[in-house]
Amino acid sequence: MIALRRLRQFWKKYPESEGALRVWYRRLCKSEPKNFSQLRDQFNGVDLDAPFTIFDIAGNSYRVIVVIVYTGQVAFIKHVFTHLEYDQWNQSKTKKLAKKQRKN
Repeated sequence: MIALRRLRQFWKKYPESEGALRVWYRRLCKSEPKNFSQLRDQFNGVDLDAPFTIFDIAGNSYRVIVVIVYTGQVAFIKHVFTHLEYDQWNQSKTKKLAKKQRKN
């Protein structure tokens, strides 16, 4: 089960993304992976950066950041980004983690 709200918000802003995101959404809804390894077998462009599963959509044009609960077969879309937006988010996340580690 996956809510479409964040995807709709994104393709409203970037209409050219709608087709690719709808295809990804249908594929993910039909899949029933028991773990990340099985998910990776079904999706070439997917990475794990716990707790996030990161999907590359439309040849890396877009990134969908998801938290998946495999036991319940539920996916929570946390973010939908263009490639550039993802790079900025990831860089910010990395800086925050490094700062946190320096404090410890």
